[in-house]
Amino acid sequence: MKKRKLVSLLLSGALVFGLLAGCGGGGNPAETTPAGGETTPAGTETTPAGGETSDEFVITACIASEPQTIDPALNSAVDGAIMTSHMFEGLMRWESTGEEYPGSEGTAEVAQIGYGQAESYDKVTNEDGTVTYTFHLRDGIKWSDGQDVTAGDFVFSWQRLVTPETAADYSYMIDCVVNANEIMNGEKDSSELGVSAPDDKTFVVTITSDLPYFTELCAFPATFPVRQDMVSNPEWTYSPDTYISNGAYKMTARETNSQIVMEKNEYYYNVDQLGPDKIVFKLMDDQNAMLNGFNSGELDYINAVPVDEAANLIASGDMKIVDYIGTYYVCYQTEKAPFDDWRVRKAFTLAIDRTYIVNEITQKGEVEAGGYVPAGVYDAEGVSGDDFRTVGGNYYEPTDASYEANVAEAQALLAEAGFPNGEGFPVVEYLYNTDDNHKAVAEALQNMWQENLGVTVTLNNQEWNTFLATRKEGDYSIARNGWIADYNDPMSFLDMFLTGGGNNDAQYASEEFDAKIAEAKATSDPAQRMQLMHEAEDILLGQDWVVCPLYFYTQFYLIDDGIQGGYYTPLGYYFFDRCTQG
Repeated sequence: MKKRKLVSLLLSGALVFGLLAGCGGGGNPAETTPAGGETTPAGTETTPAGGETSDEFVITACIASEPQTIDPALNSAVDGAIMTSHMFEGLMRWESTGEEYPGSEGTAEVAQIGYGQAESYDKVTNEDGTVTYTFHLRDGIKWSDGQDVTAGDFVFSWQRLVTPETAADYSYMIDCVVNANEIMNGEKDSSELGVSAPDDKTFVVTITSDLPYFTELCAFPATFPVRQDMVSNPEWTYSPDTYISNGAYKMTARETNSQIVMEKNEYYYNVDQLGPDKIVFKLMDDQNAMLNGFNSGELDYINAVPVDEAANLIASGDMKIVDYIGTYYVCYQTEKAPFDDWRVRKAFTLAIDRTYIVNEITQKGEVEAGGYVPAGVYDAEGVSGDDFRTVGGNYYEPTDASYEANVAEAQALLAEAGFPNGEGFPVVEYLYNTDDNHKAVAEALQNMWQENLGVTVTLNNQEWNTFLATRKEGDYSIARNGWIADYNDPMSFLDMFLTGGGNNDAQYASEEFDAKIAEAKATSDPAQRMQLMHEAEDILLGQDWVVCPLYFYTQFYLIDDGIQGGYYTPLGYYFFDRCTQG
C-alpha cells in the first residue's frame, strides 16, 4: 500500500483545547456540474477546455454519504459541519497554531479558537449579571458573490436559528442569549432576541450569564451567517447559484449521492493563505469502495474502513488514531413500551459486554463507557484537574471482570419488570445506519440480549438520511446513536436531553432533569455548574437509564502522504484549507 500521512490533528478549547454528532429543503433538485468539468485527485493534472495543462491542487475526501443538509442552521451531523465549515465562517473560527502535536510524527497541528469574521470583541459584565459581547467585524469581508457581509447578516441568522418555524435541532445552542428560550417557546418574537447591529461593522449579543465556552459557540456551524435573500428559497443549498457563502471556499457543484465540489472563494479576506484550489467531498457509505478508492489514489482522505481491515492498517501505520471527544451509545424510545420502563432500559444496558465490543469488533483503541459524558471533557478545574468522567465515576463497571455481575442484575431487573427470563417480552427492533462497524456492533448486541435476557431483537439498517429522520421522529424501539462534543463542556452532552429538544431522539421528558440544566445554565460559578451537571447526569443515567453508553470514541483516518498542513479538533472537525503538497 502507498504510505500515507495524516491530515492534521488535535486539541482545541479554552486553552488550546476545545470545542457534534446528525432539514431543510424539499424535493430532489437537478444536479449541477461546474463549468469546465471533472475534478481530479491531488497531484494530477487537469486539461481545461482550451487544451492547456494546469496544475491544480485538489484534495478529494470521503467522510460520509449524502449529507442530510448543508444548511448551517439545520445541520446536526459531523459530516455536514465539516463541509459547511469550509464554506462558511462565524464570528470566530478554528485555526492552526502551527504547533506539532506530540506523537504525531510531524504531521499534526494543534487547533485553537481564533478570530473569524470578527477582528476583535469587547466583553462587559452588566449589573444584572448578564454579559454583553460586542464584536467588531473585519474590513472587507464579503459573500462569495462579492456582496458585503454585515452585522445585520448575523442578526438575521441568529434570529432565524431560534425561530420555531426554522425547526433547527440546534436552536438551543444559543439559549444563553437573552430572550432565546422565550422565542423558542413561542412567547416572544425573534426580533426580541438579545442581538443587535448598531452599524454594519458591529454585532452585539447579550447572554444571560458568563459562559466559559461562548466564543466556541461563535465558531459553531449553527451560528454561521447566511444570506436572507438566499435562504428564502427552500432549495437554496442544492445550487451554486443560491448557495452563497462567506467562508474560505464556495460550492461550485453539488451532485446528489455523488459529490460536493468547492473552490477557493476569491472574495475571502485570507484567500492568499489558502492551500487547495479545490476540495471535493465524495459521497459514499460503502467502506470497501472507500478503501479501494484510497488505495488507487482516487481518494486522498477517508475516515472509515471495513472492520476486518482495521487491525492491519493500524499495524502498518497507515491508519492514524487520534482523540475524539464523544460517546457511542444506544438510545431507547422512552415513550413506547417496553422501554417506557426504566428497569427494562437498565437491564438492556447492563447485559452488554463492552470489553468484547472494543477488543473484538471496533479494535481502534476505543474505551469502554461507564457513563454518558466521555473522558476528556473538562470538570471545574479545566485542563489542570481531573475530567468530568473521572470526577463523576462509573454508573456500572463496564469491563469484562464485572460482566457476570452486571448480567445477573440485568436479569433480576427484567424479571421485576414482569419478564422473567424474557418470557412475554415483545420482539423489538434495533435501528442502525448502513455501515460495517455499526452492523457488527448491532449483531453483537442482538446476541448478548438474546443470550443474557432471553429476548428477541431484530435488526434494521437504513441509509443515513432515512435513518436520521426515523430516529428523530421516534419511530423506533432501540437505535444506534453517538454524540461528539460541540464544545469542551459537559453541557454539550447534557442539554440535548431537555424536554422537546431538537436532538432529544429518546423523546425523554423530565421536569427534574430540566430544572438541573436550567440551574446550571443560570450560574457562573464553575464548581456549582459542574456539581449541577453531575446531578443532571445522575438523573439521566443513574436514575432514568435513558441511554446505554457503549464506548468512548477515538477517531481514525488515512491520508495521502503528499498532503500536509491540515489541522483537526477532537470535536471531529477536519480542516483542509491550509493543506499543502509535500
